[in-house]
Amino acid sequence: MRVLVTGAAGQLGADLCRLLEIRMADPDSAVHAYAGLGRAELDIVDPARVRAVIRDQARPAKVQGGLVVINAAAWTDVDAAEADESAAYAINASGPAHLAAACAEVDAILVQVSTDYVFAGTANKPYETDDETGPAGAYGRTKLAGEEAVRALLPTSSYVVRTAWVYGQTGRNFVKTISRLAQERGAVSVVDDQAGSPTWSADLAAGLLDLAAAQPPPGVYHCTNAGETTWFDFARAIMAEVGLDPQVVSPTTTAAFPRPAARPAYSVLSARSWLDVGLPPLRSWRDALRAAFDAAGADLRG
Repeated sequence: MRVLVTGAAGQLGADLCRLLEIRMADPDSAVHAYAGLGRAELDIVDPARVRAVIRDQARPAKVQGGLVVINAAAWTDVDAAEADESAAYAINASGPAHLAAACAEVDAILVQVSTDYVFAGTANKPYETDDETGPAGAYGRTKLAGEEAVRALLPTSSYVVRTAWVYGQTGRNFVKTISRLAQERGAVSVVDDQAGSPTWSADLAAGLLDLAAAQPPPGVYHCTNAGETTWFDFARAIMAEVGLDPQVVSPTTTAAFPRPAARPAYSVLSARSWLDVGLPPLRSWRDALRAAFDAAGADLRG
């Protein structure tokens, strides 16, 4: 198959492209060619441009075994989305709709990456794919709208993959921020009343490519590193990896650090949907964090 990655300059997109380079070198790989396009080459807000690029990518894919589009382009600034929901909607909802419509014209498969923020975050057990959604803020609303558009326009050849707490060597993320602040200040306070599953973007990228190769029944799936923790315990684990005393991190509450956008108190996603179709499970979040620092420690130290 041929793979097109949108948002290729971002955190997940960059890891997808790195992994695609590796997989293409394997003669047994399902991937025979790929293209990674950043916003400058493909702004998914522009429907005419989306249609032209998808058509262009689909031509050689007809010979090679089909086109799979993985949409890693997104507005991910949760707080900024509260101030400009229309701009976030254009990228997170209209953009995926443009991709789905273009994919429908050329019989391509679309993998839409979504988020734990589509849920209210008030549960006390991991969210299943068919649990009731109820985003508490603009970011979650726009991502949910993107999910709904993709499934409506491309019901038989699309996958919505929700993930959470993503970090990697490209761009800004919690791991880099905590590492930098601890080194600058010597001590940091981190909320201990929000739970989730930290997910290394390289592991997520591998999971998405496994999904694209296996092509299980279309629908909604959850993909995160296994296990759960709080931001506070995650921060302490980061300190251990950078060689600092975890005790420099102290616990605090969400109420003590008000933000423009509400954060889910509990956003753990169940892996049942993923495992039920035989896809390889992602390793534990703690093992993934260690592997991330082994692979790209300098880039993760802020």
